[in-house]
Amino acid sequence: MKKMKRPDSKLNETEVKQNGDAGGHLSVFTNVHTAAGSPEKRLLSAFKKDTNPGKAYLAGREYYSEDGKTFELRLVRRIKQQLSADPTTRPEYPSPLGLTEFTRRATEVALGKSSRAIVEERVLGVQTPGFTAAVRLGAELLRNWYDHCAAWCGPVYLSSPCDDSLAGIFQAAGIQDIREYYYWDDQQRGVCLDKLLEDLEKAPERSVVVLSASAHYPTGADLSHNQWAVITELIMRRRLFPFLLLPPQALCYGNVERAAWPVHYCASQGMELLCAQSFSHCFGLYGEAVGHLLCVLKQNSLLLSVQSQAATIVKSLWAQPSAGGANIVATVLSNPAHVVEWKEEVKHIVERCMLIRELLRERLRLLGAPGCWDRLTQQSGLYCNTGLNEDQVEFLSQRRHVYLLPSGCLNVSAINGRNLDYIAESIHRALTTSL
Repeated sequence: MKKMKRPDSKLNETEVKQNGDAGGHLSVFTNVHTAAGSPEKRLLSAFKKDTNPGKAYLAGREYYSEDGKTFELRLVRRIKQQLSADPTTRPEYPSPLGLTEFTRRATEVALGKSSRAIVEERVLGVQTPGFTAAVRLGAELLRNWYDHCAAWCGPVYLSSPCDDSLAGIFQAAGIQDIREYYYWDDQQRGVCLDKLLEDLEKAPERSVVVLSASAHYPTGADLSHNQWAVITELIMRRRLFPFLLLPPQALCYGNVERAAWPVHYCASQGMELLCAQSFSHCFGLYGEAVGHLLCVLKQNSLLLSVQSQAATIVKSLWAQPSAGGANIVATVLSNPAHVVEWKEEVKHIVERCMLIRELLRERLRLLGAPGCWDRLTQQSGLYCNTGLNEDQVEFLSQRRHVYLLPSGCLNVSAINGRNLDYIAESIHRALTTSL
């Protein structure tokens, strides 16, 4: 009988070794392609390879102090020490839905203690390992129970521009129909409400609209109270569903209540909503990411079913969230004296960011940089849209060793007394010199 050849017999010894095929079979990962890196990852890689001593990285998402390092709040440092020294503390797994005290306090921060939704017990809070996880859990819930019988799968509307990772998060949850609505206008250097409303007016009923409640990334431009009133009227009339984002809570205005006003307002109008929160920025807990998903429902009779769905989804994603960071946040928010101290520290952070904006604007004015730079102080929070185009951004990285996102967005806290003049001069040159 003629011996049959193995399917892989054409591979020579060299090819086998290159493929790591010691057992005579190709790896199941042979055809896996390298995933495209995010703009931030590519920028950070280029920055690290840059040997220029004057280089500046302005594309990070953390808050940086005047010494150029990520900042830890004094209060948080003290509470960490207290908790670690507490002999009654025992390591244990939290519930899949998180620490009860944390979710209660996080809910109150978003809605206010006297919120009608809280009083009527139609609010669910779920602790998540960071902001991204909160968005993912919200996407999974929408896919599972927004319209279970019809297997709802979108569309989801994201602002243009928005965080590059948002579309991928919804797609990973099985929602492939991702669309955009107009948000930032390059000519006006601000939010264009007319075009935003025009896009949402065309959205099919039960579409999900993802809206930044505070500190819009990457523009730093937020909606006014009047604009929110107009948008929520459209959402209710067109039967759309709001998914609100509240990433660096309190780091936009230095005021927790003001940052959460859109969430409070939407809930007060009787709207169902989801809201993804993050406490990593405002507590400096970057290594212990603390997120929260808030669900406001129409009736409290729906609470148990939604809670059970959330718990089931969490078990398949991350089983249990980490207790460390959430315990710190809960400790602060449950103590009135701690809350006062925390708010004061956050206020200093915001005031420093505003001072940097004013100083940068003044430096650019004195240098004679083309255009009006009042937008630097009209925006708020950690992020700022400079209005620079991709060529000018490329000039900054190649010629001046200053790195910011292709959209022209920069993190204002990364600017300090040592690099302010150099960055201002670099922006001026980018505007007046061809690459």
